[in-house]
Amino acid sequence: MEKHPAELYRHHVRPFMKSKLEEFIVLGYDQVSEQELWTYLLKKKWKTKEEPAIYQMASDIMSVRAGEFMNFAAVESYKAPNWFGSEEGAKMLEELL
Repeated sequence: MEKHPAELYRHHVRPFMKSKLEEFIVLGYDQVSEQELWTYLLKKKWKTKEEPAIYQMASDIMSVRAGEFMNFAAVESYKAPNWFGSEEGAKMLEELL
């Protein structure tokens, strides 16, 4: 898969990412990782393959709302393969029952 142009500036906007993740923790969403937030930004905020300006990337990061992100995460989880359909998942489910 081809890298998104925003990947070049990821280290520049990392402080904004950390700030947003700290905000999520305050709001009770302490399980959100930096990679999950980055994936959300790439798929929702920066869909186009054009190179975004760093100030725009910072603004986009700081404008992410917890509800928007959680909606995205819920939809992505529905798209994921059925984990309990795998052998390991079925074993764990059997242990729980």
